[in-house]
Amino acid sequence: MKLHKESKGTITVATLLFAVIAALAIYFLEMWSLLIIVPLLVIYGLVFWFFRVPNRDILDHKENVIAPVDGKVVMIKEVDETEFLKEKAIQVSIFMSPLNVHICRFPVSGNVIYKKYHPGKYLVAWHEKSSTDNERTTVAVESMTHHKVVFRQIAGYVARRIVFYCNEGDAAKAGHEFGFIKFGSRMDIFLPLDTEIICKIGDKTKGGIDVIARMQE
Repeated sequence: MKLHKESKGTITVATLLFAVIAALAIYFLEMWSLLIIVPLLVIYGLVFWFFRVPNRDILDHKENVIAPVDGKVVMIKEVDETEFLKEKAIQVSIFMSPLNVHICRFPVSGNVIYKKYHPGKYLVAWHEKSSTDNERTTVAVESMTHHKVVFRQIAGYVARRIVFYCNEGDAAKAGHEFGFIKFGSRMDIFLPLDTEIICKIGDKTKGGIDVIARMQE
């Protein structure tokens, strides 16, 4: 199983903690140490599972908006996007549990025209105000259909580390990685009002694969 590059620090710490606690349990508890070691081993395995990088065949897309993350669609509504678009847009929000793959992918192909990091709070990721109050990043891409699409990584109550690798002027390719969020979190996508929304609330998405919307040229 391939692991994401963001796993190195977390797995190093988890390995040291597991080794120390297991050694202490064996020393002090002897035959009863398995009561400690087995649950720890499960948690240790989940850390590796969280940072997995699945093999996915990413296709080329022009009009399609691709799910940027694995997760569950929790919101589809018309909102005012006040940071970059400064106009009404359709917001599609996808919530990621700690068990989901947390690679963040470009939802559309085009060119990166804006990026910004915002420090903030750590409300639970499904809270509506987390989109504007939580620690977050905002990226905007001018798509190949000449639309401006904004998407936002949002930290949650558990997730407290967001990374994004793109810069203004970079080429964006739908379905390809641009960042990562550690543990439970959310991704918001802001689309033009005339976008055809294909997904619905409650849908489970597979990042880089599922088409969630389609924009007109």
